[in-house]
Amino acid sequence: MENKKIKTSALYEKAGISPPEIVSSTSMNQIQKFRKTQPSSKELIDGILSRNISALSRAITLVESTNANHLAKANEVINACLPYANKSVRIGITGVPGVGKSTFIEAFGKYLTSLGKKVAVLAVDPSSTISHGSILGDKTRMEELVKDANAYIRPSASGETLGGVARKTRETITLCEAAGFDTILIETVGVGQSETAVHSMVDFFLLLKISGAGDELQGIKRGIMEMADAIVINKADGDNIKKANLAKVEFNRALHLFPAKKSGWTPTTSTCSAITHDGIPEVWNTILKFLELTKGNNYFFEKRKEQNQYWMLETINEQLKTNFFNHPEIVKLLEDNKKAVQNDEISPFAAAQILLEKYFKK
Repeated sequence: MENKKIKTSALYEKAGISPPEIVSSTSMNQIQKFRKTQPSSKELIDGILSRNISALSRAITLVESTNANHLAKANEVINACLPYANKSVRIGITGVPGVGKSTFIEAFGKYLTSLGKKVAVLAVDPSSTISHGSILGDKTRMEELVKDANAYIRPSASGETLGGVARKTRETITLCEAAGFDTILIETVGVGQSETAVHSMVDFFLLLKISGAGDELQGIKRGIMEMADAIVINKADGDNIKKANLAKVEFNRALHLFPAKKSGWTPTTSTCSAITHDGIPEVWNTILKFLELTKGNNYFFEKRKEQNQYWMLETINEQLKTNFFNHPEIVKLLEDNKKAVQNDEISPFAAAQILLEKYFKK
């Protein structure tokens, strides 16, 4: 009688059945072995050129590595991919937090893949200045695009890079192009820092805005608007359509305050909704018009040459900085001078001069 009561209770659970194994133990061992195995440069290169996403991801991880031992291998992969690169359009997308960058990129990316484009999204997440951690949640926010066979999303931590662009984004672009992606979307952190870094690696610079945020004049002061090839007022849906149209007029007037661009292109303003997808096709049409103009007057190709030169010089600066701070004698001398500067025993400028003289006379 007691057993019967127990079985008819709402708290009683049936034993159920064991779930089937999704992956056999043999297959799982092979996967784990593959993940632990470091592929050779040739394997990575062959994988990228055959459009293997796993090989592309591992190559990007190698490029992003700060391990000095990975540098030569990364350079070998990048150099081998260069002849197959430079066949895409690179679009930088920025805007203040809350403007809807991720939602816009997903809607825009889905539209592009519907046209047969292969889209790579290089989304840069802000790193904490305290813990140095990063959420890297763009794959979560772009849940529809991440399932698209013609799209690839690569979140990266911005680290300490000014402007919120990951240190190795430029090389990552090359790898994605070699893997067959013809449209590269680069999302910046958009926290009001210098956006020069992303502007110096893209063909088209898109600035996202929202109406009623009170940042119209602030945007002008930051100089971001001066770099923009197009301003798009996002979230133009529902009761916000009228406000978005008013903001469009205001930004359009503001653009006339800036000097003409070397490209000969006149920046445009438009509205869109990443939710309803209204205005998304118009954004792509604007980019196509820009490409037609700048390729026609050769500005597109000249700009890419300048960008390559810029990144060569940036790489030299970065390598010098890395070598300086990792030099054994400088490490010790630096700590001594830090204390002296803190105690006002020497000026910061004099201390820096001592360190630099020591380094260049090493």
